[in-house]
Amino acid sequence: MDIFFSVQPTYLCASLFERHSNLYKMKELEAIQFVHDQLLSNQKFPSFKTGDTITVVYNIVEGDKRREQAYRGDVIQIKGHGLTKSFTVRKMSHGVGVERIFSFSNPNIARIEVMKRGKVRRARLYYLRGLVGKKARIKELKFNAPGK
Repeated sequence: MDIFFSVQPTYLCASLFERHSNLYKMKELEAIQFVHDQLLSNQKFPSFKTGDTITVVYNIVEGDKRREQAYRGDVIQIKGHGLTKSFTVRKMSHGVGVERIFSFSNPNIARIEVMKRGKVRRARLYYLRGLVGKKARIKELKFNAPGK
């Protein structure tokens, strides 16, 4: 009989602990989601995907001066979600490939302009790093007007 009583309370304590830890985890996830929603900028960027040619215009602060600078290139990847969502843009500068990673939540991004829609079948275009010249081009996606 002593064994039954000694096992029973530990089982109840473990059960209560599991319930409290589950509630704690749920509250923690809700708190994280709330912080993400508050910190996520309300900027409305145009929809673009991997393979598109875009121009990212971002603000640069040099001392007390502010200026905008454009970075035009091909989107080679989009990854993450929510507050950590980011995209990588690759361009050729004087024959050298330059990649830059931008975060969607970066407040220094003034605007994003989509120049061309690319026709690709992959989500990550890392193979472009090894190509040069005309082989590194991405085919443009052609749209037909709905009334024609």
